[in-house]
Amino acid sequence: MTLRVTNSLTGEREVFEPQDSDSVLLYYCGLTTSDPAHLGHARGWVHVDVMHRWLEWLGYDVRHVENFTNVNEKIVARVGEDGDSEREVARSYIRDIIRDMRSLNLLRAEVYPRVSEHVPEIVDLVETLVDRGYAYESSGSVYFDVTSFDEYGRLSNQDVEEMEAQGTTEEQAEKRNPADFALWKGGGVTPEEIGEHQHDGAAPPDEAVETALTWDSPWGEGRPGWHIECSAMSMTHLDDTIDVHVGGQDLVFPHHENEIAQSEAATGETFARYWLHVRLLDAADEEKMSSSLGNFETVAEAVERYGSDVVRTFLLSTAYHNPATYSRETVQEAQERWDRLERGYERAVEAADSVDARTKVEDSDLRRTVETARREFEDAMNDDFNTRAAMSVLLELVSAVHAHVDGHEEFDYRGLRQAVETFEEFGGGVLGLGFGTGGADGEVTVARELVDLVLGVREQEREAGNYDRADALRDDLEALGVEVQDTGDGVEYRFT
Repeated sequence: MTLRVTNSLTGEREVFEPQDSDSVLLYYCGLTTSDPAHLGHARGWVHVDVMHRWLEWLGYDVRHVENFTNVNEKIVARVGEDGDSEREVARSYIRDIIRDMRSLNLLRAEVYPRVSEHVPEIVDLVETLVDRGYAYESSGSVYFDVTSFDEYGRLSNQDVEEMEAQGTTEEQAEKRNPADFALWKGGGVTPEEIGEHQHDGAAPPDEAVETALTWDSPWGEGRPGWHIECSAMSMTHLDDTIDVHVGGQDLVFPHHENEIAQSEAATGETFARYWLHVRLLDAADEEKMSSSLGNFETVAEAVERYGSDVVRTFLLSTAYHNPATYSRETVQEAQERWDRLERGYERAVEAADSVDARTKVEDSDLRRTVETARREFEDAMNDDFNTRAAMSVLLELVSAVHAHVDGHEEFDYRGLRQAVETFEEFGGGVLGLGFGTGGADGEVTVARELVDLVLGVREQEREAGNYDRADALRDDLEALGVEVQDTGDGVEYRFT
């Protein structure tokens, strides 16, 4: 099955065909470094990570670029709270964000460019737009004339005449059209711009703005506009035309719409062939999870509480293009799902490595399930990176492993080895889950062996009709932090 993706630009499911048959250029809009990363951000990270992994599995050389926006009035608003200057606040959050990325087992991007490092490229791009008649200078600022770009509004399906005004009140007075957007902002940051973003403990606005970064330009001292930065960094590190541009659904307008206009106006080339948008993560109150609403759990808190595998399982249990909700119930479901996957993998490993694994034993049901699982996993991932369906395939493989181990005294070594490799290749290599990465010095393995021993005794008691004794063993395990469940696939447990 050929990879197909849903292109936001056309609204169609399309066959994926990169410019170069051997490589893929992928750009992902990164974070503004003014707040801790939360699970809404992590949803985008993890899904882009799986896209990266699957494209590599298909044989492409993936050049993945993800930026840090480290020049922004929201960052200035944090001065005095998380650093003594805009530069220091951004540096502090970038450090924490990189830590969070590593905690989620994300593949590293090729580069993580910062806006502050690319001001010369931004200025050159703005000059090109002015020279080509798509932008104009006004009071030391430069604005993109949206009426000069015929396809403006195509991504967001809007008409220029009906669009809301972009920019501050001061900017509105300088523009020809309310929908025009800033490419370069003359002067520095004003106290009024940061007032709504300030938290308790921040420096007074008039002091904070003194630390804001500015640069010289042909139009005077100033700062880059928000939208122009991604175009400049993408072109610098990838090419004028890229294959895949990914971002959150909330960035379709105005950010991505403006990226297309300024990039294609400057180069005359298609900016991105495929636009993929990750749906937002809603909190339990059905509002999107966001820093401004304060209804979020940070990545660091979630990983500390649940572990990275549960967080990834939660985020991948819904395909990137479908809405997802964060609640106690949905995380609990993810915990149970990961426990099943981990236990199924470990049982396959234990059985394959046991003295009862035989060369001439063949379980056609197990082998057929492994073969089917591999084919259906590939089909799911080629169906617009459908991680929910892909994970369901692995759970079916778990059931087959349990059925084989519980139903045989001697095991099919080849079938189990194929199952183990499928968990590791697809669950680990593609979904990024930690199969085979148990606790240090084998502590988790030892603990599971002891639990298995107790559960074996419990099963013997049940078979002998000693149900009170069996229930007591279960209660003893739960008192030690081991939750036991009797399911149709056999006994399952997890450490609580």
